Amino acid sequence: MLDLQSVLKVQVRKLSLGQRMKCELVAALLHSPKVLFLDEPTIGLDVVMQKKIRDFIKDYNQKFKATVILTSHYMDDVKELCERVIIIDKGRIFFDGKLREIIAKYADHKLLEVVFSQDYPKSAFAIIPSAKIKSYSPPRVSFSVKRRLVNDVAAKLLTRFKITDLNITEPSIEDIIREVFTGRDLS
Repeated sequence: MLDLQSVLKVQVRKLSLGQRMKCELVAALLHSPKVLFLDEPTIGLDVVMQKKIRDFIKDYNQKFKATVILTSHYMDDVKELCERVIIIDKGRIFFDGKLREIIAKYADHKLLEVVFSQDYPKSAFAIIPSAKIKSYSPPRVSFSVKRRLVNDVAAKLLTRFKITDLNITEPSIEDIIREVFTGRDLS
């Protein structure tokens, strides 16, 4: 599953970081543990190797019903592998729950990323006060909008401006966690 056939007889010191990480993961699983502790399992790996490691961990978890305890600052690992998240701040549990609960609790807005068919000055968007400009690089403008107003704001933008593309997304998990710890307004 981890494509290790070609490195089975290679000295450890000659292995790449990704190869070593995969081998360490295999060694940790030799005795089929019911609880697997992983500390930053994809740190320093390229995106292809990160995906392989995450897929392997997910597959192991599903096949063997093992509990996987993951510590990571890398939010892609958290999003891909964790149903339950515990955020610890200065030795105290700040949050314990599902990842989607963090989003619901701390992200009361969505992002509208718009590509206009022409350049509009910032002042043109004053007619939609509920859309706060997050980034402005004409013809691309990103707005932060309260969740309950997203449909209304998108409709107003589409009606009042010439638009090439409009994308509505959730704020990134990194931004939400940053908001949790800094108390800054994400909108």
